[in-house]
Amino acid sequence: MTTQTTLAALTAATALLLAGCGGSTDSGATSSSSAGAGGSASSTSIPQLSDQQAPPEQLVVDVTIKGGKVAPTNEQLQAKVGDPIVLRVDSDAADQLHVHSNPEHTFAVEPKPGQSFQFTVTVPGKVDVELHELNRTIASIAVQ
Repeated sequence: MTTQTTLAALTAATALLLAGCGGSTDSGATSSSSAGAGGSASSTSIPQLSDQQAPPEQLVVDVTIKGGKVAPTNEQLQAKVGDPIVLRVDSDAADQLHVHSNPEHTFAVEPKPGQSFQFTVTVPGKVDVELHELNRTIASIAVQ
């Protein structure tokens, strides 16, 4: 009889364990029963972000070319390998942006506002961003 009692207790414990650990096939929608009268939905309806990757950080450099002058000039910046680097350019003259990285990048600057150029650097090191016509270094970026 003790074997049958032990087996019955084990079966009951296993059933409770499986019932408590059972997953829901619900895709995250909250049922009307999860919110009480005048209450808010339970925390299980809030999507969890812990398993998702955060978007990569990005370095944004705002560049102004006006009347033959450039801002910024010789700016010292930092970025991470593989993160996007964005150059936002407002210019009153045509020029060529050259990024001395591996691989190198070249962008044609037009005489207009609101231009945006994006690149990534795959090899760590010092990356210079230069304007060829005006012969100016906008920034040196330490990429790690």
